[in-house]
Amino acid sequence: MYSKTDLNYLSSVTETVAASSPEVAAIINKELERQRDNVCLIASENFTSAAVMAATGSCLTNKYSEGMVGKRYYSGCSVVDEMELFCREKWLEVFGVSETYHVNVQPHSGSQANFTAYTAFLTKGDTVLSMSLANGGHLTHGSPVNNSGKLYNFVHYEVDEEGFIQYDDIAAKLREHNPKLVVAGASSYSRIIDFARIRSIIDEYTAETGNTVFFMADIAHIAGLVVAGVHPTPFGVCDVVTLTTHKTLRGARGGLTFAKKEYAKKIDSAAFPGTQGGPLQHVIAGKAVSAVECLKPEYKTYIENVVANCKVMCDEFIKMGYKVVTGGTDNHLFLVDLTPNNVSGLAVQNELERRGIILNRNCVPGEKRSAYETSGIRIGTAPETTRGFTAEDFVKVAHRIDEAIKDLMAQNN
Repeated sequence: MYSKTDLNYLSSVTETVAASSPEVAAIINKELERQRDNVCLIASENFTSAAVMAATGSCLTNKYSEGMVGKRYYSGCSVVDEMELFCREKWLEVFGVSETYHVNVQPHSGSQANFTAYTAFLTKGDTVLSMSLANGGHLTHGSPVNNSGKLYNFVHYEVDEEGFIQYDDIAAKLREHNPKLVVAGASSYSRIIDFARIRSIIDEYTAETGNTVFFMADIAHIAGLVVAGVHPTPFGVCDVVTLTTHKTLRGARGGLTFAKKEYAKKIDSAAFPGTQGGPLQHVIAGKAVSAVECLKPEYKTYIENVVANCKVMCDEFIKMGYKVVTGGTDNHLFLVDLTPNNVSGLAVQNELERRGIILNRNCVPGEKRSAYETSGIRIGTAPETTRGFTAEDFVKVAHRIDEAIKDLMAQNN
């Protein structure tokens, strides 16, 4: 998983921790062994470089810096100002939007990035149109158990029986519910999202009604694919774009909120003091390192391999007779609907963990089981592609998963 240099760094970290707390060091080593010895297919995870980890564990963790660059509520912030400004500049460069967008790099997570956007553009009770969690959206896209669903009136556009976004339903729901914000993006959708088409639907609606509708893209999962040019970009068509830096971007855990420059002040005020206090400058340093890594030519090659490996693995499941939601994949993940196999996603997830394969259960369109048990599994190829897995390796893992599912089916019979 790691180079010799990386392993030397990780060893030095645990030795340093052990000098203070052998117990904590032992737990860290256990997790390192778990990551090393298991196959990771969780679509929202990845393996960062040692450089990202080193920056995230740096002395910057000692500094409080509430506020924005050049306008802090603490003294002694000139150096962290330099770091945060560098991080902002690099992420704007990564997406090629330095002239048109502003980015706030302070959100602690993707959820915080989303709430920064909501706080900037909405007031309590406003209507928002999004994809539901059950159909592939995210918890923060209006799930009733999440504060997004409690603070705002979320309504959802549908997917068809195969799991594809229904763009005509977006147009119909716009006219039916008159939302103030439309959210595009997903946590378990395996196909291309046509941001330009949604923009045209919104523009047609606003031209007819005169209503103002903001357009937000949550690209937490596909951000790396957008960087590499293997998925259409939401930049240029969306008012605000949010993402996480730790999935396909392979960086420190955290979030980013981009907005067209005219909304810069609204976004910054929504981040602080609207939704957060002091930013995590050590994490911002880790985000900056990963931005630099994304600008290297080999990153594009990596993402192209992620997508190619995902298609090969997905196709193998189809060849073995499994029901794959949407019948395939265009990105880094796919969903297997286990309804015809009469086993739950939870049972498969747990059995695979016993066999050294880590993935997560997931709801499928038309889900009949509970959100805890589910009828599907989500499979992603980004982490193991980082570790050097080839298409052949993913085919072998697909057959290991098939063996586990068949064993569970035999037990049920």
